[in-house]
Amino acid sequence: MLRSAAQLRGIEAPDVWVPDNEDATAPSMRDEGVRNIISIVSEHGKDFPGEIHPRVVWHRDSPSTRYQSFQRMLEIADPENGAVEHIDGFVIPEVGAIDDWKKADEFITIVENEHGLKEGSLTMSVIVESGEAELALGELRDEMGKPANDLERMFLLVDGEVDYTKDMRAMTPTGELPSWPELRHNTSRGASANGLIAIDGPYDDIRDVEGYHERMTDNQAKGMLGIWSLTPGQVEEANKSPLPPKSGSWRLDVNDRNVELEEEDGRYVYDGKDIGLEELGDDRYGLRVGGDERELDGDELEEELLNLADYIPSMTDIVDSMEEFEAAKEAGRGAIAMEQSGTLVVDGVEVTIGKDRMWDEATYQAAQTPITLFQDVYENRPDQHEDLEEMYGEDIVERAMVVG
Repeated sequence: MLRSAAQLRGIEAPDVWVPDNEDATAPSMRDEGVRNIISIVSEHGKDFPGEIHPRVVWHRDSPSTRYQSFQRMLEIADPENGAVEHIDGFVIPEVGAIDDWKKADEFITIVENEHGLKEGSLTMSVIVESGEAELALGELRDEMGKPANDLERMFLLVDGEVDYTKDMRAMTPTGELPSWPELRHNTSRGASANGLIAIDGPYDDIRDVEGYHERMTDNQAKGMLGIWSLTPGQVEEANKSPLPPKSGSWRLDVNDRNVELEEEDGRYVYDGKDIGLEELGDDRYGLRVGGDERELDGDELEEELLNLADYIPSMTDIVDSMEEFEAAKEAGRGAIAMEQSGTLVVDGVEVTIGKDRMWDEATYQAAQTPITLFQDVYENRPDQHEDLEEMYGEDIVERAMVVG
């Protein structure tokens, strides 16, 4: 599995690969696991397109486990073993209060000094799997930068919902994990406050692609752009999910569900039973939403559908809008109106809807977030250039790389 992961490329390869010598390795086999990591990383690490951060054992309540972690990090980082030149840092699970984070940081500092590595050359990522660790997120800002520690080496903040659930003594009737939106928010806030990257924990139903997308969409609304992926298929979905879609689309909010409409010849077709529409003549329409039926004229119908509809902009839409706003700003205008329009089809009845959205500097900055992410990916992952150009087309990729 390590050998296979090390040879992933393009959209199937993660930005951060975590060879796992904790949960994915039997406790009695972890010494061999370290040797396997060294063997594979020394052989394939040079050509791997992302960063490499092995996960070692750790536990806030176990000095012996922490000592094992120290010994294994020493072995992995030994230059004579040939792997450390390709390793960017370590992932530390089961951390506790902020003093425990400092212990892990100090061990990594000692590892660097023992092997003559530049101090701070190995980053540290932690997995938040306890109430103690969650509280430590609020203290990190005050601790980073103090001369008594090297916590500036922090890189990823990762949620570990399974062990967090155990630590919180939480239960659900079905035995399923709680969704823990508060933990994901706190981790994202901690990352934002300290210039780090927030990563959600694993989504272990690896066949549930729709559920995986929903989880990532919810995360992205919290500013959490990364997710722990378990298979190459999940990696591919996770690599694509935060990026703007190739094509724009309309969706309707029906009974608290977002239903995406099918695009047919430039029209967007609703195919469902929760909304019904009938043309009555003389610019009158009968609209049914759930159990509510109303008779509306054309203007009222457009307004009602606008309340139900949302437009998801494509990469081209975002780049076009940003370019238009930049041109307007260059001409001395501080805000402009951008039109969104589309033709929806419900029960065979076509209705064209449209609205103007005011763009000012704040709107522009918010729209820039997915473009900035795209630019970051394109600059740092040349192995994905071909996939991205195939997805969007060379012209829009070129424009996206210079806008903003």
